[in-house]
Amino acid sequence: MTAATPPVQRRKTPIELILSPIADVRREEVAGALLMTLVMFLILGSYYLLKTAREVFILSDGGAEVKSYSSAGQAILLLAIVPAYGAFASRVSRTKLVRWVTLFFAGNVVLFVLAVQAGLSVGIPYFLWVGIFNLMVIAQFWAYAADLFTSEQGKRIFPLIGVGSSLGAWIGSVRAGQIMGSGGPTRLLISAAAILVFCALIAPTIERLIVKRETPAEKKAEEAPLGKEGGFEMIRKDRYLMLIAVLTLLLNVVNTSGEYLFGRYVVEEANALYVGAGAEVAAARERFIGQTYSHLFSTVNLLGFLLQMFVVSRLFKFLGVGKSMFIHPLVALFGYMVMLRSPSVQFMTWLKIADNSLDYSVGNTTKQALWLPTSREAKYKAKQAVDSFFVRAGDMVQAGIVFMGERLLLTVPSFAAINLVLVAGWLGVVALLNGHLRGSKH
Repeated sequence: MTAATPPVQRRKTPIELILSPIADVRREEVAGALLMTLVMFLILGSYYLLKTAREVFILSDGGAEVKSYSSAGQAILLLAIVPAYGAFASRVSRTKLVRWVTLFFAGNVVLFVLAVQAGLSVGIPYFLWVGIFNLMVIAQFWAYAADLFTSEQGKRIFPLIGVGSSLGAWIGSVRAGQIMGSGGPTRLLISAAAILVFCALIAPTIERLIVKRETPAEKKAEEAPLGKEGGFEMIRKDRYLMLIAVLTLLLNVVNTSGEYLFGRYVVEEANALYVGAGAEVAAARERFIGQTYSHLFSTVNLLGFLLQMFVVSRLFKFLGVGKSMFIHPLVALFGYMVMLRSPSVQFMTWLKIADNSLDYSVGNTTKQALWLPTSREAKYKAKQAVDSFFVRAGDMVQAGIVFMGERLLLTVPSFAAINLVLVAGWLGVVALLNGHLRGSKH
C-alpha cells in the first residue's frame, strides 16, 4: 500500500510574508485588504484632526462640564438620524450609501469652516456634529468591511484593517498637534474635509478587488438595497444584538466618565497657567488644551497601534473573539480601584492612556468581529443604531452622572466608585456574550 501524497504547500508571496505577523492575508485578498486598510487609515486620520479641533472649541467655550452635557444632545439627535440613515440605506446600493454619506459629512465640515471664519461660536454645535460623524462614518466603513469579507475572512483580515485604523489615529493626532502649533483649528477642518472626499471616491474600488466565492444570485443580492426593517427593531428582536447594544452603552459610560475627569484636570491646569482675560490669554489656553490633547491622543494611538500590530491577531488566535473581550474591562477595573485610594493627575493620565489604547485596538477589533456573522441589514442598520445611538445614550447616562456629581460635590474617588459598579456590569455582559457565542448560531 502506498502512502498518501501530502498536499502541496503553496509558497507565500513576499507581501503575504510581510503581512503574516499582523494577519493571515492570502494572495487573492491582498489588494482588497490593503485598500480597505488604507481607507480606515485615512478615515481615522481625518477624525483625529476633527477631534482635536473639537477639544479646542468645546473646552475653550465651556469646560469639561459643558462637554459632558453637550454629548448627551447627540443621543437625542440620533433618534431621528439613525432611522433616516436606515431609510436611505433601503433605497440605494451599499456603494452609493458609503459614498454619499461620506460626502455629506465632508460638506458639513466646509460649512463649519465658513462659520468659524465668520466669527461665529461653534463649540457646542461642532461638538454635537463631530460625535455623530465619528460614530456614523467609522461604523459605516467597518460595516462595509464586514459586508465585503466573509466571516472567515474577517477574522483573519480585521486585525490588519485595525492596524490601519490605529496607525491613522496616531498619525492624525500627531499631525493635529503640528497644525495647532503653527496654525489653528480651521486648518484642521480643511485638511479633514479633503481626506473625506478622497475616501468617498476610492472606497467603491474596494468592492471590485474583494475575491469571494459566491454564486451570481448571492452577488446580485449583495448589490441590492437593504430590506425595510429598521435598526432599532432588529435590536429589540435579537438577544445577541441587544447584548452588543448594552455592552456598547456600558463601555461608553465608563470611558466618557474618565474623559470627564481628565478634561477637568486639563482645564484647571490651563486656567492656573494662563491667568487673566483678553484674546492673547485665551489663545494661549487654546494652544495648551490643543497640544495637551494632541499629546494624549498621540501616546494613546501609538500604544494602540503597537497592540494592534503585535498583539490582537495573536489574542484572536489563542483566546478567540469572546475571551479577548475580557481584557479591557479587567484593566479598567484595576485602574478605578487604584483611583479609589490614590487619585492624581498623573495616574488619571496613565489610566486614560491604557483605557483608550485598549479600546482602540483589542476592544475595537473584537467589537467589529462580533458583527461578522450577522445579516447584511444588521451590519448596516443595527450597527449604526448600536455604534451611534447606544454610544451616545451612554453619554447621556454619563452626563446625568456628572450633573448629579457636580451638585453633590463628589470627589474623584466617588466618581471612580461609580465607574467600578459600571465595570462590573460590563464584565457581566461580556460573560453573557461569551455564552451566546458558544451556544448559538452567532
